[in-house]
Amino acid sequence: MVYHFGGEEALALVHGDPSGREAVLARVHSECLTGEVFGSQRCDCRAQLERALERIAGADAGVLVYLRQEGRGIGLGNKVRAYALQDQGHDTVEANLALGFAPDLRSYEMAAAILRDLGVVSVQLMTNNPEKIDGLRQAGVNVTEQVPHWVESSHLSHDYLEVKRSKLGHVGGAPAGVQQAGTTTITSSIKATGKTTSKTK
Repeated sequence: MVYHFGGEEALALVHGDPSGREAVLARVHSECLTGEVFGSQRCDCRAQLERALERIAGADAGVLVYLRQEGRGIGLGNKVRAYALQDQGHDTVEANLALGFAPDLRSYEMAAAILRDLGVVSVQLMTNNPEKIDGLRQAGVNVTEQVPHWVESSHLSHDYLEVKRSKLGHVGGAPAGVQQAGTTTITSSIKATGKTTSKTK
């Protein structure tokens, strides 16, 4: 489903029927054109997206919300500028700060509105990011479980993943107040088909 919020768009991929259900397996994923389309291996975004779709396909019901928040919210042009700074030795957080941005500018009100529209009561959230859990909860989403969502690193993404742990607070376990779910490997391909619709904020 394609949602329109003013001048912004977001996408929801829905498997099964999540309406009225608790503990729906969910992923709120931010767009990464460089990794997901052009195959950059600086980050783990494409692997995380594919892993989330595999997990959702193996669940009774699940939702992937895809937000257009390239570069943790700084946009594609600034992300390319940040890459140039990383080539000079900055890490991903230092590059954002050098460009005058906070390390993470993403917001989750749109994702919360989509989950409400789908009738989701509560979610098991696939994420390693405590700030994402906090942001969704502040926007009204009932996050009952954190499902750790690490993927295998490469020699090109290793340092980036370490910065996510050391500077952005990404964790393998659950932050306070959130139960940690188990991690079962699922290899089935996604078979969900969703209608295309438009929602106005």
